[in-house]
Amino acid sequence: MVTESIRAIYTTNLGVKQGERVLVFTDRALANEVLDAKDHDRRENLRDIAFLTAEVGKSFTKKVVFHIYPSTLSHGAEPPEELWRLVFGERAINTLKKEGLLTLLLTKNISDREMRQAEAIVKKQKSLSVRAVIALANYSTSHTRFRDFLTRVCGARYASMPLFDVSMFESSMDIDWKALAKRTKAIAKTVNHAEAIEVKTPNGTHFSLSKKGRKALADTGILTRPGSFGNLPAGEVFLAPLEGSTSGQLVLQWSPVRELGSPLTVTVRDGRVVKIEGREPYADVLGAKFAERGENANIAELGIGTNEKAKRPDNILESEKILGTIHVAFGDNSSFGGSVKTAFHQDFVFFRPTIVLIDKGGVRTTLMKDGKFANSS
Repeated sequence: MVTESIRAIYTTNLGVKQGERVLVFTDRALANEVLDAKDHDRRENLRDIAFLTAEVGKSFTKKVVFHIYPSTLSHGAEPPEELWRLVFGERAINTLKKEGLLTLLLTKNISDREMRQAEAIVKKQKSLSVRAVIALANYSTSHTRFRDFLTRVCGARYASMPLFDVSMFESSMDIDWKALAKRTKAIAKTVNHAEAIEVKTPNGTHFSLSKKGRKALADTGILTRPGSFGNLPAGEVFLAPLEGSTSGQLVLQWSPVRELGSPLTVTVRDGRVVKIEGREPYADVLGAKFAERGENANIAELGIGTNEKAKRPDNILESEKILGTIHVAFGDNSSFGGSVKTAFHQDFVFFRPTIVLIDKGGVRTTLMKDGKFANSS
């Protein structure tokens, strides 16, 4: 079952062709990372899955590159220089270093002018870059310039699989991809008629945001077109709210990997977190991240789950795809329509939401009520 599912990643999801250069990478836990036994085993298994994925890929193309690098400790952090060199080539990276741009990219402190300069350097060497990527690092590279340059500038296809667990092959990955794509695109089309969105859930979560000038995107799992990017498992509609527009209250009951001992109440004003209340120790973890850099407290994303095979709430890679849920992320949104750049992006899932879409004329439409779509999407 596992090998068959991995083969489907190459054939159905990425459409890899003979002769294409494919990168499979993962990360290894640092010696000072504090992991419980369950997460330690999952991290070890993730490396095994990545290695097997690279080996299976050799039956589709002989140009499979496999790489392991030290953990970055944060979702949204740029991968290390060694991976950039492997992917974009020595000439491009040496030029970026010579111009003083690589460090700015890796630390996400780069200006728009410098970003354009860096893009031009990478674009000149894009013929040397990989054509498809299977990213099995524990910490997500989805919201990085590394991924953005590969897909937008170089036209590579990119499957992002952070926190992946082997059990997903028998649940959220075992799905009719065409049907999932049809549903997800239909929901995205509906959301894109809205200019503002209001959300409420039974646990006390309530917030509103502006979508003005922003496009809702469909994560379908079909990544065969040049420049395609998405998660595997897939199944969400997501957007970057207009910065400064989100206000309300988020009641967190799940961390990315476990149920919290007690809920945390997060107050949001003018697009940023202003208060965290609750006795659960995770409040300190989240608070430290927000204190580390102001941009980390940005409300970066609203997502809507569309995958009926996704079930588990204790792994954010799958839980944010659960049909009839929503998720909200803090931190970076610069790679999917927003303007906030930071080495942090963390999602949290919320159950049984009611979602109201408001168009530019003020007409209100209920997209979902108590976790059920108002139509048969």
